[in-house]
Amino acid sequence: MDQLHGDRATWRFDGESVLIRYHTGRRTDSVLDALGQCVLPLAAIASVEFRTERRGGWGRSRHWRLRARLDHKADPYAAVGSMLTEASDPFLLTGDADTELVAEYYAEQLGAAASATRETGVSAPAGLATHLVPPLPLHIQTVEGTASFDGTSAVLTWSGYEARSRKRKQQRREFPVARIARAEWVPPTYSGYFGYLRVVERADPDATGLTAVRRYLGGGEQPADSAATAPEHDLACLRFRGSRDQAEALLLAATITAHTWVRDKHQS
Repeated sequence: MDQLHGDRATWRFDGESVLIRYHTGRRTDSVLDALGQCVLPLAAIASVEFRTERRGGWGRSRHWRLRARLDHKADPYAAVGSMLTEASDPFLLTGDADTELVAEYYAEQLGAAASATRETGVSAPAGLATHLVPPLPLHIQTVEGTASFDGTSAVLTWSGYEARSRKRKQQRREFPVARIARAEWVPPTYSGYFGYLRVVERADPDATGLTAVRRYLGGGEQPADSAATAPEHDLACLRFRGSRDQAEALLLAATITAHTWVRDKHQS
């Protein structure tokens, strides 16, 4: 069994899968700390990337980066986290120059094994994405309220001190999983600003008025009234602030998205 130690995790390869154990401690990213560990079957790995660079620019120490790219609709974090930082990427491992040769060898072996597995026609386990996210039910609390998902529906409740009047009046909104297209996660642009989680509903072909012209960030549909869809007023959004809330919102968005993929697979 091959094992590679990096800055944020240890990857262990047994010939059929990669067990990723994330490090613990104060310096551990909140997303990785919450995940603890995950298992990547070789059949789910589309490619393995390896490169070296200087940390912090020219003249600084060299370090290496190993990234596993997963098949389409296998990585819920990539799907919801286009603004995901490298520190929070569950499938990226980095390390210092003194382990560069070992890491490069590991990357070559892992890539070759994944390629050989694909050539045999072996498919990734059904519902893999749901095994890469936290177990259900999942609940988070932010400065604006709470969000939860139990596999059948997502619920947003605006009870926090940062909730605006429109949301306080609504109080709560439930989204049946059959109506959810995906979830989106947008981190704060600057320190002290808000980020948000948005539940994107499937388009209703019979809808009229504002519902029929809803176009959300990143695709889909959104109300023509842009004021109503600003995150502080949007009744499909829960805002957050702070690194811990940001990590928990990402995990929830990834979890919702993973379960919608499984639903779509069953319906196809």
